[in-house]
Amino acid sequence: MTEPVFEHFAAEQARLRRDTVGDIFQRSYVDAIASGDPFDSPTEFMRRFDAYTNPSRSRGFELVVAYLDGTPAGQTWGWPLNPGAAWWGGLHLDDGDQSEFTRETGERTFALSEIMVCAEHTGRGLARALHQELLGGRPEQRATLLVEPDNDRAYAAYRKWGWVRVGWLRPSWESAPTFDVLIHNLPL
Repeated sequence: MTEPVFEHFAAEQARLRRDTVGDIFQRSYVDAIASGDPFDSPTEFMRRFDAYTNPSRSRGFELVVAYLDGTPAGQTWGWPLNPGAAWWGGLHLDDGDQSEFTRETGERTFALSEIMVCAEHTGRGLARALHQELLGGRPEQRATLLVEPDNDRAYAAYRKWGWVRVGWLRPSWESAPTFDVLIHNLPL
């Protein structure tokens, strides 16, 4: 694989790249979009992106875009969880004290919300490179992400990268599926 070039953007800068974000999504989630699931529609995806980058709630948001030969080829983003974060709404832990687990300070947990690679670039290590680029220098103690339990390819990659399942939840987004909740200690 050609070495990717990465660009990092805060929320305000990410909003200016909305077309690039949407294009990468559509080139990455081809099968999911074709399934007709409302949650995976480009319109709903961009509605969520707009909410994540809303200036009133986007403290610490970071988008990383990977370019191969000058063309956007993948992206990832996330943000640190603030006290009372909605991220943990509906969480069912496999083990442990839920109130302690979900206690956030704004510096404890980084939520990795999305990681995607355009279909024509999959299988070349770009997802791992994006993962490392976003999380490699994070100051938080841990990171969390949500994965659909039947997404075997993503699940296998996350386990290989050191993520472990701690429970499950269904986000409040309309038509959202149930996800497994994974955790990874930082630094990577």
